[in-house]
Amino acid sequence: MRHQKAGRKFGRTADHRQAMTRNQVTALLRHGRIRTTEAKAKELRRWVERVITTAKPGDVHAHRQVALWVNDRDVSQKLFSTYMDRYRERPGGYTRLYHLGPRVGDGAPMAIIELVE
Repeated sequence: MRHQKAGRKFGRTADHRQAMTRNQVTALLRHGRIRTTEAKAKELRRWVERVITTAKPGDVHAHRQVALWVNDRDVSQKLFSTYMDRYRERPGGYTRLYHLGPRVGDGAPMAIIELVE
């Protein structure tokens, strides 16, 4: 039984999952909106919310903690400048999910995840 074990496995190893999540967090912060499967979008929502909340203090420790999840310095700079101005007073709920139809190739349910304004 998987009691008290949060998170989806996606049929991947732990290292692959972690790399995929970091890449998706970076891509979402870079573009503001990405299209992926529903399961990945729902899992990504957890991590993006955590990264943005971690960045809120804006001190050196916050920069170092965010660097663990954001792979690009330009995206990290964008997070601390543009997104922190936008989300300074917001207590949470930084992302929004739109459910799309099934993917043409394999029928996987698709979704768009975006950062709210």
